[in-house]
Amino acid sequence: MISVQQWTGREASALRAALRMSTRAFAEHLGVALRTVAKWEQLGASTVPRPDTQAILDTALVRADTLARGRFEVLLDRSAGGGARRSSVRAADYETWTEDIERAVVCLSRQNFSFASDLLNRWLARHGPRALDDKGLYLYGRSLVLLGDLQRDQGATLGPLSAHHSYSTARGLFTELDIPRRVAQIELSLAVLDEMSGRLDASAHQYERLAADERLSGRDRARARLWVGTALSKDGNNDYAVKVMTTATHDFEALAEPEDWSVAHQKIALAYRGAGDLTRALQYIDIARSTGTVDSPMQRVRLDTAHGHILLSDPATRDDGLSVLDDAAQVARQYGLSHQLRSIEGIRRSCDGPSAVLSR
Repeated sequence: MISVQQWTGREASALRAALRMSTRAFAEHLGVALRTVAKWEQLGASTVPRPDTQAILDTALVRADTLARGRFEVLLDRSAGGGARRSSVRAADYETWTEDIERAVVCLSRQNFSFASDLLNRWLARHGPRALDDKGLYLYGRSLVLLGDLQRDQGATLGPLSAHHSYSTARGLFTELDIPRRVAQIELSLAVLDEMSGRLDASAHQYERLAADERLSGRDRARARLWVGTALSKDGNNDYAVKVMTTATHDFEALAEPEDWSVAHQKIALAYRGAGDLTRALQYIDIARSTGTVDSPMQRVRLDTAHGHILLSDPATRDDGLSVLDDAAQVARQYGLSHQLRSIEGIRRSCDGPSAVLSR
């Protein structure tokens, strides 16, 4: 099957013609603006779609039927300005790389860190970013972000083999590729690292800035607003944290994001615990436990740690709290969640002290 190493307006226009679609129908088919398709038609080989759109065009070509793909190849051969820049070997590599990224996402959701690391490093070790075209750089950057997520979940936040290094390198690549949404998402992840490392004031300011950043989706902006509250809560400003996080829950409800809505209630419960209002803390953690999913070990550990922390704060439920924390610690050890394990151990050492707050 013919493949395109890098799409330009010329190849995109040939695909539209091969699919026998109008410019409007083609724009709707791809999910892009009509003016984008018009630009491809007008500028041809002199315009190059962004990497996100390159992937959309790849998918459209793969999903085209045999006759349409045949027409596409003929149109490319007949079009002025030379043949398409394509290589079946490189295209196959990129397709496999994309599949491995998708598999790594699933592995990370299940905290299968070993296999996820293998999937990502087989590509990161094989290719240097300077030897890649824009599509390769995009996949390289995505792989680095996922590696950063893996390192963050394992507690490796700083240093040359850390989440901070992976995220920072990926941010440079996406800046070079001019993909502002990806850059902003990485800035949000870097703010999380600041929070995890105890730089609460810095992380709160970053979250606050990103909560109003139009580069991010509505969901990411709402998550940034929620995390402003978590940083404030960890810094002892629990009353204001509750107000900020309550606003975030309204955003998640409006966006129809039930899992984020549930997590927000978990965070609010911890803020009420920090403020000494255990009645409301238990109310909110019960909502989180009854509505949240525990499909992954990380989700289960976070929810159980929050629940155990609240129970431990009341002498009447202290033993129950210790039992819940023991179960959470066992799961954390089993899956290598070292940052969460350190958090649990810190909570147990300080029992119900005001400084015992749940880390991300």
